[in-house]
Amino acid sequence: MRWLMLYARSRQVPESLAALVISAAAVRALGQDGGGGSGDPRLPVLVLATGAIAASIGLGGQDLALDRTAAIRWVPRRAAHVLLAGAVVAAALLTVQVLGEPMAATALVVRDSAGLMGLAALGAALSGGQYAWTLPFAWLSLSFLAPPATSTPLRVATWMLLPPGTAAGTWTALALAVTGTAAYAVAGPRR
Repeated sequence: MRWLMLYARSRQVPESLAALVISAAAVRALGQDGGGGSGDPRLPVLVLATGAIAASIGLGGQDLALDRTAAIRWVPRRAAHVLLAGAVVAAALLTVQVLGEPMAATALVVRDSAGLMGLAALGAALSGGQYAWTLPFAWLSLSFLAPPATSTPLRVATWMLLPPGTAAGTWTALALAVTGTAAYAVAGPRR
């Protein structure tokens, strides 16, 4: 068996993909029932967050001591893992949109998947792989419960629900993606 297959199995990639496909199918079904309309970003953001949460499970390996003693360069592999997971999460929602009604702009999907995977990677670096899901879940909850964004701090807090091209949403997602990916790539998951 090749190292890539072993890596994918140790990071629970098949289980994460199954959860992503199920959530994307649920969003397609909800979208057909008129769940929110084409201008409401909550449903697409929910599937992106679900995908990032499912992918975050694999940010910690089965044996952290073994990972840390392996004679391979982990920094590029960890960074590639986060970036690839973000791309797969975005691709799942974009595929669902191609097959049905468009629910969100491509720019929103790319921005939010990058920011949410950055949050998950930051969660893995701070709390470990088993708790990496907490940061995307907490920020999603905050975004859904926050009042309408009228000030800059509220726009930053609700970045994932802002329209594409909004400066606060774009810069917040970019900062989270870069910070989270760098922290996870350099430090790895916390023990």
